[in-house]
Amino acid sequence: MSAILYFLARKLLPPETEAVEGGSEAIKKALAELGPTTGKEKRLIGISLLLLLFWSTGGKLHSIDTTSVTLAGLAIMLLPGIGVMSWKEVEKRVQWGTLLMFGIGISLGSTLLDTQAASWMANYVVKGFGLDGLPSLAIFAILAAFLIIIHLGFASATALTAALLPILISLLSSLPPELGVNPVGMTILLAFSVSFGFILPINAPQNMVCMGTDTFTPRQFTRVGLYLTVIGYLLLLLFAATWWKILGLM
Repeated sequence: MSAILYFLARKLLPPETEAVEGGSEAIKKALAELGPTTGKEKRLIGISLLLLLFWSTGGKLHSIDTTSVTLAGLAIMLLPGIGVMSWKEVEKRVQWGTLLMFGIGISLGSTLLDTQAASWMANYVVKGFGLDGLPSLAIFAILAAFLIIIHLGFASATALTAALLPILISLLSSLPPELGVNPVGMTILLAFSVSFGFILPINAPQNMVCMGTDTFTPRQFTRVGLYLTVIGYLLLLLFAATWWKILGLM
């Protein structure tokens, strides 16, 4: 997929130039100008390590939630003397549009979960297609396509996984044994399609980081994402019909 994305992006978004004259020299010069690690940079490393420690030990060594830890870390970064930045720097350098777009995407996903709309959609699609009479490859194709489509309304693959994969496990387990469907194996494979957040900028945080560079338009992003999604989906079906079937995951 990475190799396909490289050639696809170069085809649909051709670079303005193949080489930047003096690029290597400019990078070396910029690196030399940075000089040794400053006190501010050392404090940033310390704060980052502290955040990682509290995030990874939440619920085990302490009961502080990740949101509180994040806000505390941000507050420390802004404190005079021990902080690493001022509020004026935050106002100028933070991509506020990216943050707002990510927040909107999370809100949409949370609404689908809170209203049980995501669960209703999953049950409606799975039962509406009459999966109990289809071969395992067709079941996989339908469910993978459904997950890819519903991901358009989620800004987090984690939220989508938490909302729908437990439902899919129970539904796959309820299928007739004569179909030969491996519920656990197929659920693992369906997790690949959950990560197909390539179409809209709000489908993944990394998408919005890329959009924040202002080097391409949302339309160009969606165009590349559509091609990549179709190619990736076909690759999933190819592996499902061959290698994964041999391994007994289907």
